[in-house]
Amino acid sequence: MPRTLDLQTASPLHHTASAGAAQAELGALPEWNLADLYPAMDSEAFKRDLAKAEEECKALAEAYRGKLDGLARGGEAAEMLGQAVKRYEAIEDLLGRLMSYAGLVYSGDTTDPARAKFYGDTQERLTAASSELLFFGLELNRIEDAVLDKAVAEEPLAHYRPWVEDLRKDKPYQLDDTIEKLFHEKSVTGRAAWNRLFDETIASLRFTVRGEELPIEPTLNKMQDPDEGVRKDASDALAKTFRNNLRTFTLITNTLAKDKEISDRWRGFEDVADSRHLANRVEREVVEALVSAVREAYPRLSHRYYALKARWFGKDKLDHWDRNAPLPKVEQRTIAWDEAKETVLLAYSAFSPRMADIARRFFDESWIDAPTRPGKAPGAFAHPTVPSVHPYVLLNYQGKPRDVMTLAHELGHGVHQVLAAPNGALMAPTPLTLAETASVFGEMLTFRRLLDQTANPVQRKAMLAAKVEDMINTVVRQIAFYSFERKVHLERRNGELTADKLCELWMSVQDESLGPSIRLGDGYESFWTYIPHFIHSPFYVYAYAFGDCLVNSLYGKYETANEGFVDRYFALLSAGGTKHYSELLAPFGLDARDPAFWQIGLSMIERLIGELEDMEKEAA
Repeated sequence: MPRTLDLQTASPLHHTASAGAAQAELGALPEWNLADLYPAMDSEAFKRDLAKAEEECKALAEAYRGKLDGLARGGEAAEMLGQAVKRYEAIEDLLGRLMSYAGLVYSGDTTDPARAKFYGDTQERLTAASSELLFFGLELNRIEDAVLDKAVAEEPLAHYRPWVEDLRKDKPYQLDDTIEKLFHEKSVTGRAAWNRLFDETIASLRFTVRGEELPIEPTLNKMQDPDEGVRKDASDALAKTFRNNLRTFTLITNTLAKDKEISDRWRGFEDVADSRHLANRVEREVVEALVSAVREAYPRLSHRYYALKARWFGKDKLDHWDRNAPLPKVEQRTIAWDEAKETVLLAYSAFSPRMADIARRFFDESWIDAPTRPGKAPGAFAHPTVPSVHPYVLLNYQGKPRDVMTLAHELGHGVHQVLAAPNGALMAPTPLTLAETASVFGEMLTFRRLLDQTANPVQRKAMLAAKVEDMINTVVRQIAFYSFERKVHLERRNGELTADKLCELWMSVQDESLGPSIRLGDGYESFWTYIPHFIHSPFYVYAYAFGDCLVNSLYGKYETANEGFVDRYFALLSAGGTKHYSELLAPFGLDARDPAFWQIGLSMIERLIGELEDMEKEAA
């Protein structure tokens, strides 16, 4: 696969916050220091490592291409193959370091031509260099099972057994070396180029709200303004600009869907989402059980909650711009950065001082970039970079309670990435089935701490409502997004989709998931255009629902029988990609392959909605 900026992101919920928070109220916001990767774009260190990476890729190919099967059959197979894999891993770490730096620099301002050129040039050179490495995994997978099994039974190759076994799962979908190389090299002018076009288009868009020209992030933020008129104006501004750019977004979507169809067809994937399931190391039937459980729960979750929220607003139905509106008559305050930091660290510390100590390093060592800036990538993410360095977190912090939850979410990713790093470049990455575990768990810890400290019934109601909305956005919305993607990719097999057709598909899943208490007004049909997951990581979105339901179950175990839980939890995070999710969940007595498993997580959302309904009855 081509090397791109590999992000672990917050759900679309997490890029909404308050746009009007004054800098003085927020306090000093940190900006990351990327010098731990490289001093500057034009630094000698970067140039030297880029040249070294190109040389090492060629040297590895010269040393081992066409020879791995012979090494596996030799008298010292484990030793020889083990050394080869170790050398391959070192190159992967170096390539990852270079691309991580270029990607993070670019995300700081995607509209800056110098950064865009640096990112594009780096990606081109690394894609060309890493094409020399494609043979390695392909040849390993052509070794007979019995021969390779014997080799991985002994050190030093035994250390890499989880990676080798994981690699074997890709074997049925591998192509001829020449075709793999062609796919790899053309990715720069194909999928990666369309991804970049999307990013730069989104970053350059401007939305006129009450005479003010705003980029997308603060415009989305206004959708949570206490003033309904401001929310409506922001929604109208978003809709107008999205409509004006529908042609571009439609072309991007059609092209990438077709690109994926070609790749899937050549590799032999049956279903449009099978390649994602393989990458996630999760069985299709498990995902289908999750999707089915959530869709069946729509009436008990989103439909039920939005009917309740409409009553709070004194309406029969909520307009779509009111869906995430703050509750009426609840004081809205700006949360300064230092308070957000303390809140999250105290919540983490109450669970485990070790967890808080790891998270504190992100603040102390400048691993976080928090301010909102023109051209900066919207939303939030945690980037693991490579095991030889450390993760970085990007936020657009503007002082809302949800921003505090986003901080907790991304630091959860960061803690997970730090703990998994000792597994090395090949085995540290975590499949998406578990990638959202620590992030959502971090949110839950922070929420529970804040809720326990809140005695005021009005504030408690607001907090519960916000959490329910977060969970609906993370579970219901993401499964609706997954359903939309399925419809898009299936329809694309029959030919290009018009903008009207894409809007129609979007509205069909939105109406089903949000329910009768949300009025989807004119303009909302184009809101599919700005969601980056559809572009960068097709079918990524179900991982959020997977993670939320999983964490709800995990947290239930923690509350009822927490003896030894922290140790088991750290073991899960520290495993990185070395174990299948079923093996990691077994110590907690959880089995995601059991259809009843998903009901455990969904029932927690139902209980919170029930608590809100009880509060309403008591107030009446």
